[in-house]
Amino acid sequence: MRSRLAIALLAVLSHFALIGISQERPNIIYILADDLGYGDIEPFGQKLIKTPSLMRMAREGMVFTDHYAGTSVCAPSRCALITGLHTGHAEVRGNMQNSSDGGQIPVSDQAVTVAELLKTAGYATAIIGKWGLGNVGTTGDPTKQGFDFFYGYSDQVLAHNHFPEYLFRNSKKEFLRNEVTYLDSSAWHKGLGSITKKRIDFADELFTIEALKFITENQSRNFFLYLPYIIPHANDEALKGDQYEAPTQREYASAAWSKDEKDYAASISYLDGYVGRILNHLKALNLDKSTLVIFTSDNGPRVDNMRFKSSGPWRGFKRDLYEGGMRVPFIAWWPGHIKPGSTSKHVSAFWDFLPTACTLAGVTQSYTTDGKSFVATLTGTGQQPQHDYLYFEFHEGEGAQAVRRGNWKAVIRGVKTKSPQPLELYDLGNDPAEKNNLAGQRPDKVMEMKEIMIRARKPSVKFPFYAEIKRE
Repeated sequence: MRSRLAIALLAVLSHFALIGISQERPNIIYILADDLGYGDIEPFGQKLIKTPSLMRMAREGMVFTDHYAGTSVCAPSRCALITGLHTGHAEVRGNMQNSSDGGQIPVSDQAVTVAELLKTAGYATAIIGKWGLGNVGTTGDPTKQGFDFFYGYSDQVLAHNHFPEYLFRNSKKEFLRNEVTYLDSSAWHKGLGSITKKRIDFADELFTIEALKFITENQSRNFFLYLPYIIPHANDEALKGDQYEAPTQREYASAAWSKDEKDYAASISYLDGYVGRILNHLKALNLDKSTLVIFTSDNGPRVDNMRFKSSGPWRGFKRDLYEGGMRVPFIAWWPGHIKPGSTSKHVSAFWDFLPTACTLAGVTQSYTTDGKSFVATLTGTGQQPQHDYLYFEFHEGEGAQAVRRGNWKAVIRGVKTKSPQPLELYDLGNDPAEKNNLAGQRPDKVMEMKEIMIRARKPSVKFPFYAEIKRE
């Protein structure tokens, strides 16, 4: 009788044969920028900020033109990524803070993460960077959600400061050499917001050092590295004109720009350099052809910086459910498996990563997901499954819903108020900038999109819309 291990191995090899890739499972590195706009890097049209490493990724890999974040703010977008569920089903749908510890609402013990699933296939797993789905010690602690190793920020407000007082190494605080001042505890950030007058240790540099070390230590086995940098997120608690934090202004110091613009550009170039170091390290260890590297952003830019045209050709920015708030740059690099210099218009979203990673890893455990694997697009083999629609929710301010179906896009704003605004309807094929609201001309499409919004959403006690709140 064959052992359970042999049976499992046979299932994995048969799985790889079906999807048309080699039986050697790839390592997976997922690099996530923070508030990086679609137009902020050269492969997506940037003219002023230099990003040669990302240009290299694009030349040697594949660019996705129609890829979407989980939503247009941090925590829910990352929840969609990690759990494979869109914001109509995900546990975390907004940036709500947890009243007990000031951190974000933690994902529960019942959540199934991509890290947990990859561990069942024997992968070493690590998150190095910003987590934001529950503080250390809560159910959302990353080491309780499938990650063998955690280094970084558990709380996204602490992560506003790129030169922090400390970072977590698993469950322990590791204090740095920066001199940090915490701000008013009565403010919205509950005293977690901070500024640094003496800047020595740059968190993003430390993330890179730890990432290179993790790769080296796990080079002889399969690994999954989730690397969510905090570049170019602003430190909202700092004074205006000093909110983008970078060690230097690099080649932009003499530009006739504002200080914020120089710092913003330098931050992105630092990030690009870190990506280059990761790619070079993989090549030096002869891991480049056995490692899939993905680069993207958690949502659109904080503002549509007009000098850099951060939102690219799209309308809006972070906190919008228009394209600029959630259509993000996406590059996949896997030498020998992805056609170099290729471009895909496949419509995809964060919740597709979980089934993609599970497919590549040969995960045999069952799981629930709103996603569809895009392995066929990456490898050019097999039939690529398509989404019937993409669905999004936004729970800050007055709230919003959005749907993309084919080239049709619908947005309803004010869903957390007593009187939501009328549905807006756009034809992205002819109007990618969402300038012409066609709702009055296409009542059939309006009805179709409203029906999708109803059936795509599972009501949430923690993240309700106005109509769902019971009132006496």
